[in-house]
Amino acid sequence: MKYICECCSEEKEEWPAIAYKSPYPYINLSDEELENSEITSDICIIRYSDETCYFIRVVLVQEVHESCQDLEYGVWVSLSEKSFNEYVENYDNKDFEGGCFGWLAIYLPDYEFDNPIPTDVFINNKIGRPSIYPHESHEHPFVHDFYKGISKEEAERRINVVLRK
Repeated sequence: MKYICECCSEEKEEWPAIAYKSPYPYINLSDEELENSEITSDICIIRYSDETCYFIRVVLVQEVHESCQDLEYGVWVSLSEKSFNEYVENYDNKDFEGGCFGWLAIYLPDYEFDNPIPTDVFINNKIGRPSIYPHESHEHPFVHDFYKGISKEEAERRINVVLRK
């Protein structure tokens, strides 16, 4: 889709968001675990034999150098049961705003994830899905790239990797 950029007044082709259909743990569920779990385009509940995990779909916006557009990701975070329930209870309340803690629950290409990345989740139902920001103090190449930005070439490469799948 093409549009006229407000930043530079040039015609641009809009980048697609890099979206993930499910949180990473959902991909590896057994048939029995899948039967006991539920997923929609916005929420996921995984019921293991010994615990229940709660996830919501969020937006992460990556700054891109030398470009008027940013790269958007549709990713998942895990929340506490309390935060998840508050989100679900207010899902249709357009006036609801809030925030909570979450763990990034997706593995992005080009990064190694030995430990989960802590995030702050910001909810403003007037604008759509919640947005996240990784904790800047967390030592990880993904967090570094998030706060320092990536090149336009890198953003286009990431989009092309996803489109080729």
